[in-house]
Amino acid sequence: MQGELYADAIGEITVTGTVVRLDLVSLSATMRDAAGQPVPEHRQRIVMSLEGFANSFEVLQNAMNGLIEAGAIRRNEPSNVIPVNPPRAHGNGPQSASPNFDS
Repeated sequence: MQGELYADAIGEITVTGTVVRLDLVSLSATMRDAAGQPVPEHRQRIVMSLEGFANSFEVLQNAMNGLIEAGAIRRNEPSNVIPVNPPRAHGNGPQSASPNFDS
């Protein structure tokens, strides 16, 4: 049996054909952002089949539902939801979710 690995989060999920890659990240002990906060650092990658990922998603969803029912995690109320494409302060048309694509 291999040792355990701690990660703070999944940093990115990439799907290529029928292969899913989950990149695990942890907060850096040495690197900081402009505000002085630790930045996420890649730790390890989980690679699995699309079918395995779909099955894992169901297991994770069941675990999340159990945590919610136990009161360990609370769902945000709909009034707390931030719209993905809020209206622009200037111009017309839809707002891009990324400032990189803002016209």
